[in-house]
Amino acid sequence: MDRHLQRLHALAARLLGDAAEAEDVCQDVFVQAWKMAPRWQPGRLPGDARFGTWLHGVALNACRDRLRRRRPQSDAALDELRDDTPGPAQRFASEDTGRAVRSAIAALPERQREALVLCHYQELPQAEAAALLGVSVDAFESLLARARRSLRQSLAPLSPMGESSP
Repeated sequence: MDRHLQRLHALAARLLGDAAEAEDVCQDVFVQAWKMAPRWQPGRLPGDARFGTWLHGVALNACRDRLRRRRPQSDAALDELRDDTPGPAQRFASEDTGRAVRSAIAALPERQREALVLCHYQELPQAEAAALLGVSVDAFESLLARARRSLRQSLAPLSPMGESSP
């Protein structure tokens, strides 16, 4: 748990936009891992995934299930997507920019949002992230490219280059 909890919680919080719900997902993931522990063997998972990758997959599926049961998110719920650990981007981004980015990420189609979070926030190798999503590496790269393109278009008004001059 010590090794994986923080990353799994970050994944669930980013996808769900709710830290408390992310805690519930993590608890479910570790209960499932505990139940499977006697049968788990390295290299026996789909695509010879590592244990941590398998845990990410279980968390991703739990988040998908919760999102399907949910009503549409309000703008207030998007504020909860904020990651409280300060990183370089957060230190320099204004609160308005952060809110716009979170909103743009939340507006992405589910698969594109998952690809973006797994690659950029969870820092999983593309091959592992592709296996988690059940797609080829090429298909994963395509999802990621479409997500990045959509974000660039959505966030263009915030860029000094995207502003029109008077």
